[in-house]
Amino acid sequence: MKGGKSKATKADSKKADSRLSVKKQTKKEKQATKDPNKPKRAASAFFVFMEDFRKQYKEKHPTNKSVAAVGKAGGDEWKSMSKEDKAPFVAVAEERKVEYERKMKAYNKKLAGQEDEESDKSKSEVNDEEDEEGSGEVSEEDEDEDDD
Repeated sequence: MKGGKSKATKADSKKADSRLSVKKQTKKEKQATKDPNKPKRAASAFFVFMEDFRKQYKEKHPTNKSVAAVGKAGGDEWKSMSKEDKAPFVAVAEERKVEYERKMKAYNKKLAGQEDEESDKSKSEVNDEEDEEGSGEVSEEDEDEDDD
């Protein structure tokens, strides 16, 4: 009989634990939602190299479907290249970085402009509500009505 009681208490304790437990936020819930209009970050020189390398690798190895194999081969190739061989990819990456920074400045200006508009709007809405409710002062008409 002791065995039966212990099973019941385990089930009861699980129910109690589930009621008392605090829901933990997941990593995704903690992260702010991403703006789809935000410019994507510029690719590094290695990723610029990989764009071309993937095409070449797939032509040479049409049956290979492994992404890991392509990445490993690309990484090995990149490591074996000299600075002179990497120079064109570095130049393209720098151009993309400059373009990205230009887009980010424009994006940030646009965001700053929207925040100012929203804050102005909220201020005017608050002022409108105060005007409708009255500012706490009693007008002469209100005093006359109170006298009746």
